[in-house]
Amino acid sequence: MACTTHSALSISLAMIFITILSSPAAAQLSVSFYGATCPSVFDTVRAATRSAINREGRMGASILRLFFHDCFVSGCDGGVLLEGGERAARSNRDGSIRGFEVIDNIKAQVDRACGRSVVSCADILAISARDSVVEMGGQSYPVPLGRRDARTANLAGAESDLPSPFDDLRRLISDFGRKGFSAREMVALSGAHTVGQARCATFTGRIYNPAANIDPAFATSRQANCPRSGGNNLAPLDPQSPLRFGNNYFQALMNRRGLLNSDQVLFNNGSTDSIVRMYADNANAFATDFTNAMVKMGNLSPLTGTQGEIRTTCQRAN
Repeated sequence: MACTTHSALSISLAMIFITILSSPAAAQLSVSFYGATCPSVFDTVRAATRSAINREGRMGASILRLFFHDCFVSGCDGGVLLEGGERAARSNRDGSIRGFEVIDNIKAQVDRACGRSVVSCADILAISARDSVVEMGGQSYPVPLGRRDARTANLAGAESDLPSPFDDLRRLISDFGRKGFSAREMVALSGAHTVGQARCATFTGRIYNPAANIDPAFATSRQANCPRSGGNNLAPLDPQSPLRFGNNYFQALMNRRGLLNSDQVLFNNGSTDSIVRMYADNANAFATDFTNAMVKMGNLSPLTGTQGEIRTTCQRAN
């Protein structure tokens, strides 16, 4: 059985590399991009990411969310890291995205290891997101590099493109479809909610709605920490293991224990129910689809060549 799993994983990673090599961005992104200028970049980011997660378990999910919110707006260009700008978007307010200082710290460590500022903040965020998944128990995947950093943020794009926790299934499929993701890839990426937390204000309407598709006992348990007025208290997106990456999230959806409306609509007598069932029953299928989708996300419209810049401080343009 172990040999079969290892073989399947090898085939999966081979398919990921084929996908990378056949994509337009792959012509300019490469796993060995810093082979001559900063060969220790992967080791340095991995150690710094592990240290940050050891200090605060929640940080892994926060870095993963930062990566998603970066790539979904104007591509993976580090725009979300800039002070102001995209952070002011509705989906990013009230501290719902965080970890900026951690990425700045990793950038400083990488620059010391390289001897100069040669690795972009966008690449550091992409590597750290992958390493966060692995540190939390998820499957690894290749991270091609060579992205450059945007000089300006895109607030308008953040307002229009980022999915909302209140979205219905049709809107989610549409939003992800515009970025080139299938409904199956959208469900796989939603599985990132197997880790992390959400603020009460994003789900109080759901837990106090008697008509909602929600387990009554689960709603009652969440009401104990979240008054009707909402607020800034936090609750785990995955009620079973919010610090470990796995397929429990999909099992929770089947039990009507999705925290956000945008979670539970994935399993609500709709077109994605069968995908949720598959991932709930088959952790390997979820891990494979998730890593493939993350590689694809990392290739969304990167700045390359002479575009943009290599920031010396991730939260400010040079």
